[in-house]
Amino acid sequence: MGQKTVAETIKEITRRHLTKNNGLLLGECISAVGWVNNTVPKCRGIVELPMTDVAGAGIAVGTALVGRRPIFVVRFQDFLILNGSPLIFFAAKTKELHGNCAPVFIRAIAAEKYGPVHSGVLHSIFMHFPGFRVCSPMTPGEYREAWNDFMANDIPMFCSEHRTSYLNKKELKDTFNKDADITIYAVSATRFEVGKAAKMLEKDGIKCNVVHIMWLKPFKNKNRLIKPLKQTKLGMVVDAGHEIAGASQYIAYELNQATGYRVKAVGLYDKTKCLRPPLQNPTPDAERIYKEAKTLINKSGSK
Repeated sequence: MGQKTVAETIKEITRRHLTKNNGLLLGECISAVGWVNNTVPKCRGIVELPMTDVAGAGIAVGTALVGRRPIFVVRFQDFLILNGSPLIFFAAKTKELHGNCAPVFIRAIAAEKYGPVHSGVLHSIFMHFPGFRVCSPMTPGEYREAWNDFMANDIPMFCSEHRTSYLNKKELKDTFNKDADITIYAVSATRFEVGKAAKMLEKDGIKCNVVHIMWLKPFKNKNRLIKPLKQTKLGMVVDAGHEIAGASQYIAYELNQATGYRVKAVGLYDKTKCLRPPLQNPTPDAERIYKEAKTLINKSGSK
């Protein structure tokens, strides 16, 4: 049997949790429209929530408080604006304030092909609030790492998924060049585009280091992240979320503070995410990453 896809990995983890760990999975329309892109198994432990968008998170937090370690499925991250309050103001704070733990695994799912209220990437918001661990796994191995971390800790996990990853079977490896001109750090769905951009830049005589980032909070300036930047003295962080006050700016700041070198942040423009003309504002693709890197290199005078 070959390597499982991300979707198959999620399904396997979920089945084991529901049947072996007395876990629960809660969400709206779980058994409809393809069982959440075929990531949810047909087994016991599934709770279909009413289509209220404001009560589901509270029910999930309640089950976490009594030890069921629920998986709370949010089909579209934009819906977390309505669902977020019980997570932000209770689940994430209750351990610090009251000593009661509410470990809920939030499957916050992003997309690329839907409209302006179904395509958001909101992990930056949850990085802001204390009490969450935040990650954005795009590979089977990373998803297992995120789940194991959740099970080993007693605080909420915000797992920023992206539908573009669900058919992926490969682990995304960092690439290093001893004479690289720029280090590009990629987050979320941009990780599937950054390799293409690096090849485009190489045709122009520009060599890149490519570093993949899954853990957003806690974010640690490990040697794996710092060493290539110290080599190139120029970096860029690319994320699928909005650039202003977002994960890309935060990580760029942290890397700059750790090394003193210039790091540019790239994300969605400061307008509604939409994929239909004339309001297009998609996740940065290879072409945009290529152009942003070229502009940064030209301005720095490193080429």
